[in-house]
Amino acid sequence: MVASDVKEAMGRRVRGEISETQLAAIERCACTAPGACNMMGTAVTMACIAEALGFGLPHAATVEALSQDHIALIRSAGEWIATAAKDGATARQHITLAGLKNAARVGLAVGGSSNMVLHLLALAREVDADLALDDFDSLSRQTPLLGKFKPSSDLTVTDFHHAGGVPAVMRELADGGLIETDLPAAGLGTLERRLEDAPGVDGEVLRTLESPLAEEGGLAVLYGNLAPKGAVVKQSAVLPQMRVHTGPARVCESEEQVRERLLSGDVAEGDVLVIRYEGPRGGPGMRELSIPAALLVGMGLGESVAMVTDGRYSGATRGPCIGHVAPEAAAGAPLAAVCEGDTIDIDIPARRLSVRLSDDEIAQRLREHHAPAPKASGGFLDIYRALARGADEGAGLSVDG
Repeated sequence: MVASDVKEAMGRRVRGEISETQLAAIERCACTAPGACNMMGTAVTMACIAEALGFGLPHAATVEALSQDHIALIRSAGEWIATAAKDGATARQHITLAGLKNAARVGLAVGGSSNMVLHLLALAREVDADLALDDFDSLSRQTPLLGKFKPSSDLTVTDFHHAGGVPAVMRELADGGLIETDLPAAGLGTLERRLEDAPGVDGEVLRTLESPLAEEGGLAVLYGNLAPKGAVVKQSAVLPQMRVHTGPARVCESEEQVRERLLSGDVAEGDVLVIRYEGPRGGPGMRELSIPAALLVGMGLGESVAMVTDGRYSGATRGPCIGHVAPEAAAGAPLAAVCEGDTIDIDIPARRLSVRLSDDEIAQRLREHHAPAPKASGGFLDIYRALARGADEGAGLSVDG
């Protein structure tokens, strides 16, 4: 059991599939040891990203917390940090465009969290690397899916670790010419040197490039009149029958509103839940909608109801959940023009997300639309709201307009 199991169990309880006693038992069994959850959530995804960038020692991303292997890695990491500091090594030696693309490919190959898009874009901006939202889609089209882990499958991060972890994935990608290896790596000089000792993929938990789980990686970037600057979906966690979906919009102005709508049963098969004003400015802070997304699946609606938001999702999210819609509603974007009952078209293979409205209709509605009052305001929140960039740029802060 992991945290995502608890969130989905909440939906199963609403559905009447399990009792309060069973829900409590699932809660007690969810986090039984220290460390990050044993699933491919944002925590483990970003640990894999750090290892792929060469910051982490081999297997640091997936080793079991406080195991003997973990203790040994901690000691080795301390020694490397002392040596790096003495030699004048810097983070920027690792955070290059090539390194960021390597890291993105690793995340895409293992069905990592969509949050990695925000983090890598923000990181790229800090070091002036030319990485854009479109790059994630092009990289995903070129990078097969080699593994899927909880909540997208029954396999855990422990299974991933025993199958070779990040080094095995990187070796497979390197053998296929999909990553650059002449880059620095903690403890061994270069990634090329590190991968000489890396295990190969086992062909089961981690598939080969010749026999992947899917021809494309875990994420897809969608565009259309509802997301002129893009939206992100973890396509590896979407069932085939929901990759193309059309349905009526059910509009919610906050995370709380969509939760209430789900819990009250005010959602029908075929609907598209639109949750807006949860982006970087609208949140403010771009809250994650992990509980509504898990409720959707737990209530048995993951095969018939989609979710579209300018907010974000947890790495534990599965199902037809599209996030990072840009521009966000709080910026006066098309998402703010959607009304209850409008027809939404989703086509993940074609990378399309649109509402059946003309440009003139959208413009007219936006002129007449009144945004809800900010959910929170005052002090730093107002500063953040004024300076926050869109999700398509990593949702960081900027004072240069």
